[in-house]
Amino acid sequence: MKKTLIYIMVIGFTAGLGFFSLAGAQETQRTSQQATTTIPTLTLDNLPPRASYDPGGRRDPFKDLIGKGRVSGPASMEGGRLTIENATLVGIVKTQKAYVAIISGPQQMPYFLKIGDKLADGYIFDINPSQVIFRKTHDRGFPLMRPINVVKEINPEER
Repeated sequence: MKKTLIYIMVIGFTAGLGFFSLAGAQETQRTSQQATTTIPTLTLDNLPPRASYDPGGRRDPFKDLIGKGRVSGPASMEGGRLTIENATLVGIVKTQKAYVAIISGPQQMPYFLKIGDKLADGYIFDINPSQVIFRKTHDRGFPLMRPINVVKEINPEER
């Protein structure tokens, strides 16, 4: 009795799948026929609206940062940042581990920098008892093809 019941269920299930696949094939034929006959011709009058962006006071993320776009803000963004050009070497201190450079920034604030500390356009490559070697990796925000070493020394009177 159980075997016949299982046999009937299997046959019913496979017949049902065949019916649904046949019905699905007929439905896809109908929709493809309808789609080919009901495609409207697009003209300039009935095109969908283009996407727009309302920045709401924020920077437009779709504008090119490097290209023709107008940059708002001060003319020089590096005026308040510590760069290799505006860094003034004040002194060098020897600690137990290594040398530390005392550098004055554009606002006359002292910075205590070690080897590997980053600046806006490079980093400190080496510190000797009388000089600091900076490695310049960027110029005006663009990376350089070859880094440039900039050496700043302490005046002999200040040693």
